[in-house]
Amino acid sequence: AGQGPAGSAGRDAEPPAPERVLFPPTFSVSEIKNKQRRHFMFLRWKQQQRKEKLAAKKKRRKEREALGDKAPPKAIPKTIENQRVYDETTVDPNDEEVAFDEATDEFAPYFNRQTVPKILITTSDRPRGRTVRFCEQLSTVIPNSRVYYRRGLALKRIIPQCIARDFTDLIVINEDRKIPNGLVLSHLPDGPTAHFRMSSVRLRKEIKRKGKQPTEHVPEVILNNFTTRLGHSVGRMFASLFPHDPQFVGRQVATFHNQRDYIFFRFHRYIFKSEKKVGIQELGPRFTLKLRSLQKGTFDSKFGEYEWIHKRREMDTSRRKFHL
Repeated sequence: AGQGPAGSAGRDAEPPAPERVLFPPTFSVSEIKNKQRRHFMFLRWKQQQRKEKLAAKKKRRKEREALGDKAPPKAIPKTIENQRVYDETTVDPNDEEVAFDEATDEFAPYFNRQTVPKILITTSDRPRGRTVRFCEQLSTVIPNSRVYYRRGLALKRIIPQCIARDFTDLIVINEDRKIPNGLVLSHLPDGPTAHFRMSSVRLRKEIKRKGKQPTEHVPEVILNNFTTRLGHSVGRMFASLFPHDPQFVGRQVATFHNQRDYIFFRFHRYIFKSEKKVGIQELGPRFTLKLRSLQKGTFDSKFGEYEWIHKRREMDTSRRKFHL
């Protein structure tokens, strides 16, 4: 009993133990054998990394505020997009060769206002409900378009009938397990034909905070980031689907945005809140396309000549290499 207070006093007199280093320089979470402990330590490490990042950001902001106008310009963060590998086929708007090709390619009659777009939207054989609804909504986005549901009719027989009825483009929506998963776009009468893989399809009822049904006004078309010769051709294919002279009074805009060779489609309506503020309201549908091939002429699965085919093992060797 007499040793209790003395012992406790002795323990109080001991110098405090040095703080334990939580993550030494050679620390590796993967070396921890226990799974739960490894996961816990990984979360602790991520939390510490976030704290250090926020502290450094706060310090830089204070330094910029102290320097005022003398502060150096903000550093541009490195992204996959701005670190893109240079492509020799990048289009120069002032290139005479590009201008000549555009004046003589298959889309020249449209851009010279000699033809008016007339689109036929069809499906794979015997489509299901989701694909049917998607085609109906797509027809409200593209003016002067009609929907035809295939039932056993070969695509090679449809194309001559389309040409005879003065259709300028044919869109085929393919499906797998009742889900739209592919899109074929063929420019008539001489091609080319593009094959896309389709993903992330969202119908109007699946979009949050969607606007009212689109009107029949001709929408404005925005094409972003189609910079190479191949991307330029794909962008001209999309542009030729819509009539000239959009009706801005409808405040509708169709956007094809290319990012890392994925083409994101969105359909919006402008909402003017005041003379200086404007917002956008998505109308739908939305989907994402990935180009698989570009074929000369109209659709021909056996004897068609391809301008470009996506070969994943050969072309996807670098994350910073893009083709569109």
